[in-house]
Amino acid sequence: MDPEKTAAALLDAYATKEPVAPLPDMPIEDAYAIQRHQVQAWVAGGARIAGHKVGLTSAAMQRQLGVDQPDYGHLMDSMFHTDEAPIPAARFLQPRIEPEIAFVLKRPLRGPGVTAAQAIAAVDFVLPALEIIDSRIANWKITLSGTIADNASSGGLVLGTRPTGLDGLDLRLAGCLLHRNGRLEQTGAAGAVLGSPLNALIWLANKLGETGTTLEAGHVVLPGSITAAIPVEPGDVVTATIAGLGTVTADFMKGPAS
Repeated sequence: MDPEKTAAALLDAYATKEPVAPLPDMPIEDAYAIQRHQVQAWVAGGARIAGHKVGLTSAAMQRQLGVDQPDYGHLMDSMFHTDEAPIPAARFLQPRIEPEIAFVLKRPLRGPGVTAAQAIAAVDFVLPALEIIDSRIANWKITLSGTIADNASSGGLVLGTRPTGLDGLDLRLAGCLLHRNGRLEQTGAAGAVLGSPLNALIWLANKLGETGTTLEAGHVVLPGSITAAIPVEPGDVVTATIAGLGTVTADFMKGPAS
């Protein structure tokens, strides 16, 4: 499989809103090469890397997508949406949404060898977040390598607006309620994310360190979903309430993407 051609096909899917056929299984290194080709194209077009996401960190998400280990993707500045502001649903192909606890860094973090103490010291604050996952692969027929190639099925994200420091906060015990259109859809606790979202941050810093990449000050890190993802449709309003952190809302408007 030619990484550049596969990346071009995935990039075309963003523009046409027509998903590609399921990708054949491939070595993980090749899948990340396809992801990097897309990121390079976005940066060349004027976008900026604003953070990273860790995906597939909970047993619920691994079961839902049929994979057995985490992955990571890039968050571009164009993916960020404002809490409670309308989000054009037509921007996505087959979106789902999931609640997370977002880390915002105050200093760079680079592996290998990052410890829990170093990760904690690098965090400025956390925010409640909703990640919009999406797939450019038809019918979400993905393998681990397929989702990695597709930038870890990234689509967008919404951050809450009330920052909370880590002092005195046990992220493992933070419970979450996920509502869609006023109806409770999912519940969970953040300990589902590799035992603690902090473990996902450590994993990411060390994994990226293998490629010489640093998590930069000011970047956002999404550590993985607290619950299983739910599908969203135009007109849906989704709210996540995370104990001790507050709420965040994604409002999917009907109509064109622009």
